[in-house]
Amino acid sequence: MKKYKSYLLLVMVAFVFGTQTMQAQSSYYIITGKVLQEGTGQPLQAASVVAQQTTIGTATDAEGRFRLALPNGGYDVSVSFTGYQVMERRVNNTDAGQEILFELSPKEKELTAVSVVASGELKNGWEKYGSLFLDEFIGKTENSRQCRILNTQDLKFYFSRKRNRLKVMADVPLEVQNEALGYTIKYTLDSFVHEYASGVSLFTGYPVFEEMKTDSTNIKAQWKLRRELAYEGSILHFMRALYSRSLDDEGFDVQVMTKAGNRDTALRAKDPYALLGYHKNDSLNTVSIQPQSPDIAVIYTIEKPAIAYIKGNPGQPKDIQFSVIGFLSKDPVTIEQNGFYYEQSDIILRNYWTWEKIADMLPYDYIDTSAEATD
Repeated sequence: MKKYKSYLLLVMVAFVFGTQTMQAQSSYYIITGKVLQEGTGQPLQAASVVAQQTTIGTATDAEGRFRLALPNGGYDVSVSFTGYQVMERRVNNTDAGQEILFELSPKEKELTAVSVVASGELKNGWEKYGSLFLDEFIGKTENSRQCRILNTQDLKFYFSRKRNRLKVMADVPLEVQNEALGYTIKYTLDSFVHEYASGVSLFTGYPVFEEMKTDSTNIKAQWKLRRELAYEGSILHFMRALYSRSLDDEGFDVQVMTKAGNRDTALRAKDPYALLGYHKNDSLNTVSIQPQSPDIAVIYTIEKPAIAYIKGNPGQPKDIQFSVIGFLSKDPVTIEQNGFYYEQSDIILRNYWTWEKIADMLPYDYIDTSAEATD
């Protein structure tokens, strides 16, 4: 979401896979680079270059060169080539005009982690644990009913009796078809772990989105509406509202979590931006937050929680969407204008936001047009 000259619009059409709108030329920036073999300097033709959790990607030419048009903001760019290690680099508007070099090294035979080998892969893992995996990875929202994994045979299940822990891995990206939102997602799953003692599931990896195609105006309208509903109150919506200092206008209330006896209580802050340690860096066009409290409550006041969530979580508020952000590090968290934030491993989400998983996930290049339609 930044600037650049009019002739770049032609490049954008070639490289943006059906992004919802081209918008003005000032809303994009261009990154260019080269993908080479480490050691030899030989160009790698047809290497995949994608901005993670977006619909944007391309392939390198015969000289290993690539060019990506990105809406203003930050992204993790991932480069892959068959038989080589994947490389990643974080980019934002300040990288425009610079040539980025990726030198890929050949893969070595990787040994599966000792703990995984000791537990052994389960032959009937999908039959035994597939339902749990779908609930915790895809989710249990309305959209999850129209969301399916096409290559479940590539999932590998491992159970450790000693740790009472389930681990799920995949050697190839999971192919997820989301008929509710109109996306095909290739999700590179680094790790999925379910702790039976706590009932908590954590997974890491990254998705690449592609717009599904249809000639039906009715289906297109349904996708648009469902995307708007998925966006409203989401972590993506919150981060963008926080960046632009429009929390109140967008329906968010930020409170500090404190202990009242044995109970956690949320207390309203007079200044939510002061509570979050909000700081705008105009030179980098980023925002950093560094709250003093490790737990911050985020309340979305415009929508009620889903009925299924209320039924499954009877102790949660019924009139608001109540979520908690846990800050695991004292280091600041950086937010880009498109809602991308890092380090994502320094944040843990609880309560309502954990209800919304892959079935409700939107790409970072998603553009919310609902506000424009009501103006």
